Amino acid sequence: MDWQDQKVVVLGGSSGMGLATVSRLKEAGAHIVAVGRDQSRLDRALAGLQGPGRVASEALDCTDRAALERFFERVGRIDHLVLTLSGGEGAGQFNELDLTSLRRGFEAKFWPQLEAAQAGLPALRRDGSLTFLTSISARIANPGTAGLGAINGALESMIGTLARELAPLRVNAVSPGVVDTAWWDRFPPGVKEDLFRQQAETLPVRRVGHAQDIAHALQFLMENTFMTGAVLECDGGLRLL
Repeated sequence: MDWQDQKVVVLGGSSGMGLATVSRLKEAGAHIVAVGRDQSRLDRALAGLQGPGRVASEALDCTDRAALERFFERVGRIDHLVLTLSGGEGAGQFNELDLTSLRRGFEAKFWPQLEAAQAGLPALRRDGSLTFLTSISARIANPGTAGLGAINGALESMIGTLARELAPLRVNAVSPGVVDTAWWDRFPPGVKEDLFRQQAETLPVRRVGHAQDIAHALQFLMENTFMTGAVLECDGGLRLL
């Protein structure tokens, strides 16, 4: 794919896997519109990116459907839409899981990704691509992740149907495992370090993931025009344990 001819919108592009995707596509030469909630955070995140591509940025509340529709009208035709929007709630043992927190988890990830996908359809090239970011929690049975599995599983259950309904638009998802991003900073001190050490000892690849690993997988799904209806597991083998 000649990325110099491709226009990509990345929602959630100011940090973590979204930012890594923006960086990777810029290096490839694409024209990217990176979207985040806070313009100053976006400016700081994008300032040091290298590569021949062009990056524009826009602050946007992706829970606001009217704002999403206005945004896509301004952006005009795009070739690819990448949805890396997420939240931090929904984890915990089920017998004490705060269901209000789980609901907020759906409101932060499931609904914004769906709203953005639907609002972006008129702008997407007919045979372009729409790529969701889910989580391997949808495909494993780890205690304490039932809520996270529900959020991500709800998204993953739609991928195949959307691929058929929206064809020739290609619809896929990347399902990451444990990835070293700021998402883990919300946990008490020591929790992240202990988990990452355990993962490095037990995962078949013997390390946790990096944001660039996921960005690579997202780029692959955008580039490969024979991929649709797929959920690409990029988890270091976590689902095998």
